[in-house]
Amino acid sequence: MKHKIIIAITGASGSIYAKGILDKLAANPDQYNAVGIVMSKNAQDVWETEIGDKSYAQYPFTFYGKQDFYAPFASGSAQYNTMIVVPCSMGTMGRIAAGISDDLITRAADVILKERRKLILVARETPYNLIQIKNMETITLAGGIICPATPSFYSKPSTIAEVAATVVDRVLDLAGIKIDTYRWGK
Repeated sequence: MKHKIIIAITGASGSIYAKGILDKLAANPDQYNAVGIVMSKNAQDVWETEIGDKSYAQYPFTFYGKQDFYAPFASGSAQYNTMIVVPCSMGTMGRIAAGISDDLITRAADVILKERRKLILVARETPYNLIQIKNMETITLAGGIICPATPSFYSKPSTIAEVAATVVDRVLDLAGIKIDTYRWGK
């Protein structure tokens, strides 16, 4: 089955993770029917600071405004089956955990959870406070997946991009996208 994927990019640090996911999705168009992107203004500013350009606008995906409640994935009837919030700010996570659907990102997450589909939040904060941990618990109990942007090192990454790819590849694995990546024991 091909995926219909929502990518939400919030203003947390970690644009390298969002860029990596968009790059790998663009390189594997045979694995999805649609990719819709919602990107906050803060996310654009952080991308421009961390990546150094506005390349987010050059991807072959459909972009939706944060207040565009006419986007297809604002309703379960559009049958988007996966949502990745990358990086996921703690504010966005808190609104999702509380069921506050005040923009397209939180509405889409609410729809994904109510339809029992796959929600993956790439949390980007450290350390966590108790409120954040309880929000993670709430989302997990509701069926979401919390995937902190915690890189692994057993593949012996040697560049920042390779370190970030350990997180990107894990997220894409969770989403069911088949990619060529390091596998333990091979």
